[in-house]
Amino acid sequence: MKKSLYIILGIIAVVFLLSSGVAKRQAANVVTEEDRLDKAPAFSLQNYEGEIVRLSDFEGQPLVINSWAAWCPFCVEELPAFAAAQKEFGDQVIIIAIDRAEPLETAKKYTDELDVTNDLVFLLDPDDSFYRSIGGFSMPETIFVDAAGNILQHKRGPMDLEEIRRRILELTTND
Repeated sequence: MKKSLYIILGIIAVVFLLSSGVAKRQAANVVTEEDRLDKAPAFSLQNYEGEIVRLSDFEGQPLVINSWAAWCPFCVEELPAFAAAQKEFGDQVIIIAIDRAEPLETAKKYTDELDVTNDLVFLLDPDDSFYRSIGGFSMPETIFVDAAGNILQHKRGPMDLEEIRRRILELTTND
């Protein structure tokens, strides 16, 4: 009898823990899928120099906004590809790279080692709020935003330079 009671209590505990975890994840994800695919989420983040940079600072310009981290194995090739694309497209597009919750020292050391620190707009997101706001679940993740602030494409996973070029051309010719 005691054994059956323990089994039932164990099952109830597991069900409770699983359901509370699901509820927590749903409560934390306040941005709907529809919202994520519509407008770029507003942000207010610091750059490497400690200056506040906001999405609104880039109003009227096409943007490529990438979520990356030093621990991401794909970012080691993708960040230099973004830097090459930024040089190639110049002021037709602005590429912003938002680090996912790492300290300045970690992020800057990584971009210095890749020799891209001065090639892109690098921002720090200590709370990882941008990644969550776009519904991130893979690494890296990139959104392509038109001059009106609409997300035209959301790419999950890494891209090579050719794909980045193609997507930027699609972005800049849609404006």
